[in-house]
Amino acid sequence: MTAAEESQAAGRPVEAVPSPRTPPQRTRIVLAEVSRTGNRADRTRSELAQQTRVGETLVQGLMRAQLSLALRLSLLVLIGLGGLPWLFAIAPTVGRVTVLGVNLPWLLLGVAAFPFLIVVGWAYVRLAERNEQDFVDLVQRPER
Repeated sequence: MTAAEESQAAGRPVEAVPSPRTPPQRTRIVLAEVSRTGNRADRTRSELAQQTRVGETLVQGLMRAQLSLALRLSLLVLIGLGGLPWLFAIAPTVGRVTVLGVNLPWLLLGVAAFPFLIVVGWAYVRLAERNEQDFVDLVQRPER
């Protein structure tokens, strides 16, 4: 009697018994199919939170971008406002020009300087926020 006939005679359900000729099916394991538990954004945020070398490098890049922006706009203010006295020293006739009864140096340094500084400050805030948003987008960018 075979094993299937014995289990059927005993009242048990018949189980498939593999024959000795057919080898068991093989399961193929491929490393690329292993799913990762977190995405790139989670790993990057973790790098930032744990203050690892990668996170430190990312933050230093943001700080470098903000410093570069501040230095460029400071240079603009230095040339824009600091260059006026040089202009008046090099070309004294420009310093003697009057507009509506007021000397041009007084108008430029006393009146026009404030809107200039406000525009530069507004530009700095906009560009600094853009740098920060680019940093956040870099950290939260999904893995491709």
